[in-house]
Amino acid sequence: MKFSRAFTMIEMVFVIVVLAILAAIAVPKLAATRTDADITKGRADIASVRSGIVSERQGRLIQGQSSWIANGTGAGQMDNGGLFGGVLMYPMANESNKNGKWSATAGSGTYVFRADNINTTFTYYPTDSGSNKAGTFTCSAGSGNCDILTN
Repeated sequence: MKFSRAFTMIEMVFVIVVLAILAAIAVPKLAATRTDADITKGRADIASVRSGIVSERQGRLIQGQSSWIANGTGAGQMDNGGLFGGVLMYPMANESNKNGKWSATAGSGTYVFRADNINTTFTYYPTDSGSNKAGTFTCSAGSGNCDILTN
């Protein structure tokens, strides 16, 4: 009678089985949520960069300069102090092969966003060069999650 308030071994096993079933359902959903968060972050970053490019352009026009912000890492260039530092208030760190992060070759104008272990390449065009792309930040056709990130 002394031990009548304790759990039996069968009750403990039953609880462990129920917890295992719940964990088996929850873990895949958490992984999908992480990927969705990375995609959403990428979309927000792209919108911020594009908006920053336009804002920088407007500031230059007010000052009488007709050029778009140049590629490069120095003052008044696209990657001043870090990725997109010339157009964003706070530059981003250059972190390759990490989901939800951006990477680039210094001053190249080519940027890579990684989500769900897939790299998606974006290019910034500071001049027209006959392609009517001056000032655009576009996804390279057929590159990774291009459709998901830009639609």
